[in-house]
Amino acid sequence: MDSISTPVTQQIGRNVEERGVELHAPLYHPDLELAASCLVRDRNGRSSQFGDLYRDTKAIIIFVRNFLCYTCKEYVEDLANIPKSFLQKADVRLIVIGQSSHLHIQQFCSTTGYPHEIYVDSNREIYSKLGMKRGESSASSGRSPHIKSNYISGSIKSIWRAMKSPAFDFQGDPAQQGGAIIVGPGNNVHFLHHDMNRYDQMPISTLLRCAGVETIPFVGHQPILEV
Repeated sequence: MDSISTPVTQQIGRNVEERGVELHAPLYHPDLELAASCLVRDRNGRSSQFGDLYRDTKAIIIFVRNFLCYTCKEYVEDLANIPKSFLQKADVRLIVIGQSSHLHIQQFCSTTGYPHEIYVDSNREIYSKLGMKRGESSASSGRSPHIKSNYISGSIKSIWRAMKSPAFDFQGDPAQQGGAIIVGPGNNVHFLHHDMNRYDQMPISTLLRCAGVETIPFVGHQPILEV
């Protein structure tokens, strides 16, 4: 692995374009050298090093809370709409990483229609090394525009999916939050966002723009008010 030479990273808000926030301010420097050697597993249980995912090309990597989380499901459903041709044209990989057993990957992809790369970090080593939060904080930059369900309806859907699952478990630590990172080739970090709670996911269009990928419209996603 090449040594890290002060990667440019940023924790940015939800409306960065509207607020005119500078995207290149170096706010956080994860220790990618340690995370790169951690193992991830694919849907067949095959393992590879995290660093292999971005060694030769730029990658948008989304860390989700757990596969039963309704906000993660609805976010990944929108990720599924990104055409592979857009990613290939920009030479960018799109990768989702969960924290359950690899045995849950296939069902999650079937439920969400997600066709792109997906792995699990079952021991949450990469989550920890990249500073992903545990527990939920109200100090977020807003609600994800990709969430369609409110807390009650979303929770009911999550419980129902758990009941139908071959293995009745949380499919990951329910206290673990996710995030997003744009990295590569090599240890060149372009962007980093830590989710502060289940609604604090970075808008997909923002990630695509930051990675140089053509964006697509996400229509009909009006915020759901909690009652």
